Amino acid sequence: MNSHRLITTLYVVLLSGLGLGAGVLLLEERAQYRQLKYTETEIRLRLAEAEARLQEQERILARLRTDRDFVEKVIRKRMSYARPGESIFRFED
Repeated sequence: MNSHRLITTLYVVLLSGLGLGAGVLLLEERAQYRQLKYTETEIRLRLAEAEARLQEQERILARLRTDRDFVEKVIRKRMSYARPGESIFRFED
């Protein structure tokens, strides 16, 4: 009967150790999963921002291709161009 008790105790200890090890591994994997989900969320946010900037740039490009008044406005603003006979006044901000 003593050897039967010893074998049962060894099985209980072994299974408890395996269960504890599996629990530790599960907790580590869960922490890694949370970190990956956080990283994924950040990347998706950056992607959405980049897509919004791209759409805005495509809208501006399309307007530059079709709207002469807009082209003139952009050139005047960014390059300080003026029509003949016009004066440009620059003010300190």
